[in-house]
Amino acid sequence: MEKIIFFGLVIPIMAYVLYLGGMAIMNGFKSKEANRAEKEEAENESRDTSETSAEQSSNLSDELNKLNDLKEKGIISQEEFEKAKNKLLNN
Repeated sequence: MEKIIFFGLVIPIMAYVLYLGGMAIMNGFKSKEANRAEKEEAENESRDTSETSAEQSSNLSDELNKLNDLKEKGIISQEEFEKAKNKLLNN
């Protein structure tokens, strides 16, 4: 009689505990995968931002070089060069 009570109570309780443990492990794996995906998205966004800022800085340097060439050729004056340079750097 004691064996029937033991197996009737302990086996279902053990199965339930194993089920809960398995679910906790699976939820942990899902959370880890979600965090990995979020991290990859953030890295992609930061890469896109850094590429955009690199393009902007190269465009800025190109524009400054063009202004400098115009000033050296005498097409624009020093004052016009300074105004255009300040306008580029402030934007």
